[in-house]
Amino acid sequence: MKPWTQTVESVVFEQKTDTIKGLASDEAAARLNQHGPNELQEAGRRSVAAMLFEQFSATMVVILLIAAIVSLFIGKQLEAVSIFIIVIMFGLLGFFQDYRAEKAMAALKKMSKPKVRVRRGGEIKEIDATNLVPGDMVVIENGNIIPADGRLVECVSCQVQESILTGESESVEKHLTVIDDDAAGPGDRKNMVFMGTTVSSGRGAFVVTGTGMNTELGKIAAMLTSVEQTKTPLQIRLDKAGKLLAAIGGVVAVIIAGAGLVRGESVSDMFLLAISVAVAVIPEGLPAVVTITLAIGARRMFRRNALIRRLPAVETLGSVTHICSDKTGTLTENRMTMVASYVPMATDRVVDFDDAAKIDPLLICGALCNDARISKDEHGEYRMIGDATEGALVVAADKAGMAHGELLELFPRVGEFAFDSDRKRMTTVHSVTEAARQRFPGMAHYLEGADEVAFVKGSPDGILETASQILMPEGAVPIDEQTRTAVLNANDLLASQGKRVLAGAFRALPKNWRSEMAEVNQMEAQLSFIGLFALIDPPRTEVRDAIAVCKSAGINVFMITGDHPTTARAISRELALDAGEEAVTGRELGDFSDATLNERLKHVRVFARVSPEHKIRIVTALQSQGAVVSMTGDGVNDAPALKKADIGVAMGITGTDVSKEASDMVLQDDNFTTIVAAVEEGRVIYDNIRKFIKFSIAGNLGKIIAVSIAPFLSLFFMAFIGSEGAAFSIAVTPLQLLWLNLLTDGLLGVGLGVEPGESGVMKRKPVNPSAGVFSGGVIGQILRMGTVIGVVSMATGLWFWHQGAAGWQTILFSTLAFAQIFQAIGTRSASESIVAVGLFSNPTMAGILALVTVLQLCGIYLPPMQKFLGTTAISAIELAISFGAASLVLLFAEIEKKLFPMSPNVAQYRSASPSVV
Repeated sequence: MKPWTQTVESVVFEQKTDTIKGLASDEAAARLNQHGPNELQEAGRRSVAAMLFEQFSATMVVILLIAAIVSLFIGKQLEAVSIFIIVIMFGLLGFFQDYRAEKAMAALKKMSKPKVRVRRGGEIKEIDATNLVPGDMVVIENGNIIPADGRLVECVSCQVQESILTGESESVEKHLTVIDDDAAGPGDRKNMVFMGTTVSSGRGAFVVTGTGMNTELGKIAAMLTSVEQTKTPLQIRLDKAGKLLAAIGGVVAVIIAGAGLVRGESVSDMFLLAISVAVAVIPEGLPAVVTITLAIGARRMFRRNALIRRLPAVETLGSVTHICSDKTGTLTENRMTMVASYVPMATDRVVDFDDAAKIDPLLICGALCNDARISKDEHGEYRMIGDATEGALVVAADKAGMAHGELLELFPRVGEFAFDSDRKRMTTVHSVTEAARQRFPGMAHYLEGADEVAFVKGSPDGILETASQILMPEGAVPIDEQTRTAVLNANDLLASQGKRVLAGAFRALPKNWRSEMAEVNQMEAQLSFIGLFALIDPPRTEVRDAIAVCKSAGINVFMITGDHPTTARAISRELALDAGEEAVTGRELGDFSDATLNERLKHVRVFARVSPEHKIRIVTALQSQGAVVSMTGDGVNDAPALKKADIGVAMGITGTDVSKEASDMVLQDDNFTTIVAAVEEGRVIYDNIRKFIKFSIAGNLGKIIAVSIAPFLSLFFMAFIGSEGAAFSIAVTPLQLLWLNLLTDGLLGVGLGVEPGESGVMKRKPVNPSAGVFSGGVIGQILRMGTVIGVVSMATGLWFWHQGAAGWQTILFSTLAFAQIFQAIGTRSASESIVAVGLFSNPTMAGILALVTVLQLCGIYLPPMQKFLGTTAISAIELAISFGAASLVLLFAEIEKKLFPMSPNVAQYRSASPSVV
């Protein structure tokens, strides 16, 4: 039997212990040897070497490493060093990001090692929490961290803050009563306490029923270590691109080597030339440009309150199709607020707090029957110390002009009776000063002849059962069935709206009340009922608009919360989440088959009272349907799901260290709208990376076309004009190819990487996660643009060769460089012309265009660069013709946008609602 379904006596008997004496020391030692230390075990952490290996095993990186090694062996030290630097920079950046993510388990272990007081051998001893064993009797009080899981055996007004497990900020009131439900989740096991949670008030004792990995926290640790991190869409796409380019490079190498052998060139020379040309096919700048683009995107996101912990997550955000969001603090303000009231003396209906009038007695009661304290920061924001619900009542009174400090001076507290689950009430006793009577004459009317007053708050049924009268417009009148029914109807209405409802009452006490009322129940009899407080953690005002943006962007939003279904549904309605009236609970979800869950995910948008296992199951189900899932969370219970999701998003303000370490991104303002802003930035980054890949590979294709055509033209010329035709066989040298690659792929690529987002980026549907970077018409654009660059450059060089120009090779080399400059200008937008975009709308790109032009001119005219690159100075007319011919590339790019627009390449899912995705 589960311990929460058993009586205290039954659990104690089962654990073979004693509530007063606890375990004997030798028995505790034997159990420690049997069960092991009370700590969380790490498993499966990657070593530093393994993380480094992962960074350098991607297809593109392996190809570049091989190219660098080959370049080194054929005497091309400059090329080799350049490629090595690029690869090492890319690998180390990824390594440091992964290394930080591995700290999640360490943070989780740190949470579970407090000192504890236990009953051992009839004495109370303080021991390390790691030495706890099942059967130990642990004594707890306000402020203690619970060191293990256990069944309460003593409970005096005990409340426990369990937000790290449930995600809900409100403290849980504990009791000893048996819970007749085997399937109850941690949030519903109110006679149990759990490792890592904190006692927020009261005191008690519990018998340990689970230690170490056998606790709820241990289950989360086990899930955290078992969740495998999948590759991001970007990593998958780049690997595919690398393999494709490797194949193309091999084919080109064979073609060029074959042509050379036909001409009679030596096998060794042709092998080296083929290897050099194959290297030219690979965009060496791709890893560096991708890394720089992601880093710049991460910096932009940081300015929008999103801290990126894993660099590839920047691009993955652009592919997000489903956002699974926690409710408390993300969709809501994480601040209990009094939003409505029902005060019969003021009105006969429920009214919003802002519209309420004549409710001073209710606000006075709520503020004084209270242990919370508030303050204001420099921005005028309220800060609370104590229970969130009590703090909300103090804030409500303060907003109405009744400061807490002033009320305590007017009504000094002289006694109190703490809340307990039997009475369902809390009572405080206050002196009534003359100043109080003058400040609140309406209240003084009811306190005539009394020196002290008792203010009582609690559950409506708990107050009504002891109230004898109710405050009405005509004064205090006896409660009858009609008024009782009206109060209960108001309570039901507010509760159905997901609000927490409390009642307030008071009693004017006679001078000798202490001698006449020995029991608290006597003092709380004959109360005067004042009214009802309605409180809720309200939705953030900006979230509704953010969810509307998600809908227009084709992104499904799910609310996954540990709160009650009624509250979750109420918040979802206010946010227009399109959840209907349905909310699936964790218990229901646990009974679903995988097929049923997949079907329900098409329609359900709200999941309530869920456990960590449920969150992982939801994420896994969505991913199995091809979705890219973002999961938000702040508690330890969220960490496994954060790690499992494609994008794990932790809360920066309320989040635990464990959730942050397991996440890919941290929201510094805990705001859902920041996720949407990050998704927008991610889409821009994806667009820019895709632009760069298209630009880079098309440019490289143009170079390869020029280099590949030359040997065949040389054979043709040799057949007709003799041996002088052989001079055309080497149109561009390998070093010139690498110069062009590094100049254009590197510098111009960075310019494209910082391109501003195009209009309507959040009005299109998500990118299909299974689509490669070459899908959606990109291959056609690469082939067309590469052909134009290659043909224009070769035609220009061929014409000058035919004219007998000594610098024809330099002219061809320059035409290739200028062609890619114009190509970069035309690639800046996938749909708009450069006139609409504006040449200077991206200042970084404008500066890089100027720099690349200057560097290319240096390569032509500076003697040291001429010697290094094998170029010769050309005339101004030759330079102008080369530049003019290259400008045809920009003209073609502008025409191509109209004739062959790039497909948006959106996602389609079996599980997605047709109206949304």
